[in-house]
Amino acid sequence: MAETLRRVLVAGCAVGPAEENLVEAGPPLLLLGGPGSGKTALLFAAALEVAGEGRGPVLFLARKPLQSLPLRTEAALDPLRLQKIRFQYPPSTRELFQLLCSAHEAQVPAPALLLLDSLEEYLSEHQGPHEAAHLAALLLDTAAHFSHRAGPGRGCGLMVALQAQEEADSGDTLQLALLHRYFPACCWLQRDAPGPGQHCLRACLEPGGLGPRTEWLVAFQPDGEMMITPLSTEVGDRSFDKGTISGGQP
Repeated sequence: MAETLRRVLVAGCAVGPAEENLVEAGPPLLLLGGPGSGKTALLFAAALEVAGEGRGPVLFLARKPLQSLPLRTEAALDPLRLQKIRFQYPPSTRELFQLLCSAHEAQVPAPALLLLDSLEEYLSEHQGPHEAAHLAALLLDTAAHFSHRAGPGRGCGLMVALQAQEEADSGDTLQLALLHRYFPACCWLQRDAPGPGQHCLRACLEPGGLGPRTEWLVAFQPDGEMMITPLSTEVGDRSFDKGTISGGQP
């Protein structure tokens, strides 16, 4: 999934060669950031990326319906891509469990990508590491089932967005460490100095041992357009502070 998100970021750059799409789903990815840091926008951009590849539909799960499209790009306005994204809104943890457990009964094409927005809204109903582990394991099992249905070379990727706490207590730290066991790839979003009329953030993508860490500057324009600039990352550079997370975009 880190590869899918990396392609989203590369595609958003003003310069740079186009890349061929890879069908390998890769390890599950956890997208972390503070409130309004652009997590939903990047999830939606990943959905559009996969929907445009022709590998299959995309399943986008969230507790509450999106009030508007989080991006205003050419891809976001493409009706053919939007038709391939199936939005479902289980309003509670129980209904999310029911949806995931009944996935094998659905008589629809297996999705190429499973997305879950705002994981913290479901975890808040049942505090504790056991509940977080149960839900994470069920998400991985559902993605594995979709991959099996899709057949060889057409796996289902998994990407989950979680709101990180700026002042995490021991319980939050334990929960995050547990989730990293299930989601080896991670993308951290951190607020950066904005330009006039912009919301800017720095995205640090760690692909879970499948490649080097990469960093990007993401600027959201007032009209919803997303401008992306790659940043150079030196080996051993620790300038990205995972403890300072905030933002300004859904």
